[in-house]
Amino acid sequence: MSEPLVSLLVPIYNVEKYLRQCLDSARNQTLEDIEVICINDGSTDSSPSIIREYMAEDPRFRMIDKPNSGYGASMNKGLDAAQGKYIAILESDDYFELDALEKLYQAAETHDAEVVKANFWFYWSKPEERNESFELVTSDMAGHLVNPQIETEIFYLKPSIWSALYRRDFLKANSIRFLETPGASFQDSSFNFKVWATATKAYYIQDEILHYRQDNESSSINSPSKVYCVCDEYAEMDRFLASHPEKVSLKAVEEKMKYDTYMWNYERLTEPLRRQFIVRFAEEFQRDIKSQYVDLDIFDPWKKDDLAVMLSDPILFHAQRESPEEEGYGKKLVRFYHIGGPSLVLRALWRKIRR
Repeated sequence: MSEPLVSLLVPIYNVEKYLRQCLDSARNQTLEDIEVICINDGSTDSSPSIIREYMAEDPRFRMIDKPNSGYGASMNKGLDAAQGKYIAILESDDYFELDALEKLYQAAETHDAEVVKANFWFYWSKPEERNESFELVTSDMAGHLVNPQIETEIFYLKPSIWSALYRRDFLKANSIRFLETPGASFQDSSFNFKVWATATKAYYIQDEILHYRQDNESSSINSPSKVYCVCDEYAEMDRFLASHPEKVSLKAVEEKMKYDTYMWNYERLTEPLRRQFIVRFAEEFQRDIKSQYVDLDIFDPWKKDDLAVMLSDPILFHAQRESPEEEGYGKKLVRFYHIGGPSLVLRALWRKIRR
């Protein structure tokens, strides 16, 4: 088989309920010169059998079958096996628009881009099928090459590494890989940061190319083993920046990202994990401010105010956040939508109803 145009990486773990819809969307892409690398992370359901069905019917499909070791290790196996000019990622409970890879590929080729980024749909299959557009790429961002290290707004948006295309030689030249921690929480964060911290030619398109599932009941971060995975990812970003001193100016960008990501994690957690995490949150920012890594001038004023309260007394901050009267509740829900989408809004409403 000659080098395909795109290597599509599909990490898979116990997702038999959604896998056929995912793999059908890969098989039926209008860009046909692709390989589909299914990385089975020790699934105990029928997922491996389903993958083999597709392999038997379509030579573009192949499987890496490995013991369970987590999302990051799976993705690195896929990167090592990929032969395509470009890398794309499709989560096994999501599915592509049929022309997704063609749109990404054409944009990359036309503009000689190292990375192409697109919009996506939030998707629910129940109680009835529904899609809601998430506009990550705005009209102001789209249609021209961007150096993300100069125009840094992309750093602060939802990582969504699966609504993108990456030139494989770019990833390899910059040693961009995934952090190999257990499970499947936040491992896209440091990968995403390293992409934008090294790319000089990014191109953004406004098309929605993917349906991002919101109703997979097996997806949850509310377990003690997952609460601090986000901290591991930001420690990896610190390591990356320490090894690239010429990128020291991005440390302030990372700290602003960190505030938003930690707040998103905090808002999604349930008790007692929320209370525990806010203490860790405050401790890390106290350390980083003391080290002069945090540039408060690039924070939104209300975030700066929240941070000041949290650093002064994280437990008091937590108590205030638990009260819907602490700020206009409609305003709070709008903020939740922007940092975490509909799923975070629903979690906040559910907590309010239960009180």
